[in-house]
Amino acid sequence: MSLTTNPLFLEHTALLVIDMQRDFCALAGYADQAGMDVSRLRAPIPAIQALLDRARGVGMLVVHTREGHRPDLSDLPEPKRRRAQATGAAIGSPGPLGRLLVRGEFGHDLIDELQPRAGEPVIDKPGYSAFAHTDLELILTGVTTEVCVASTLRQAIDLGFDCLTVRDACASADPQLHAAALAMIEVEGGLFGSVIDSHRLLSQLEGSPCPPRPDRVRSTSFAEHYP
Repeated sequence: MSLTTNPLFLEHTALLVIDMQRDFCALAGYADQAGMDVSRLRAPIPAIQALLDRARGVGMLVVHTREGHRPDLSDLPEPKRRRAQATGAAIGSPGPLGRLLVRGEFGHDLIDELQPRAGEPVIDKPGYSAFAHTDLELILTGVTTEVCVASTLRQAIDLGFDCLTVRDACASADPQLHAAALAMIEVEGGLFGSVIDSHRLLSQLEGSPCPPRPDRVRSTSFAEHYP
């Protein structure tokens, strides 16, 4: 989706907020215990807040995701378990925010600054891609740029979706990986969609409101979309 050539059709566009959880964005969570710079992962919070305010104001669908595993870790692949253990932050191990990356724990939930409102789905996922089957164009925000955001973006592109990735509403613990992931999006004339700054996108979100959506919060999982 390039805003220079195509308008933003709010009625079939979703703002996707990827994995802005305490385990990634709070001290003593998974990312912190794995040695990542949490301050970098928190950097996009103001931009995401501004986008959420505008998207909610015009009635756009907002979708949140959370990465985490069942309490018995039955959905944790062995290679992922080994990688996490090697960082010193074994998935499922106890921590100040509860068991790391386990559903239902305090650290698994979204940060206070970006809590969902009524009617905004929350998708729980054990893997990196946060894509769920919908007839939507996607605006991607969240962490980390090179892992969960990039995985979601590529799957969405393969399924024929137009995608915008918001530069300053995504982040990585490594600024070089953030820059490389964003640069890769627009190779070959926009192979994986387009990249935009939040201030420009905010100006594009001025327009007619979308139809109202149900007044409820729903938490779902990939099992509902991939039986």
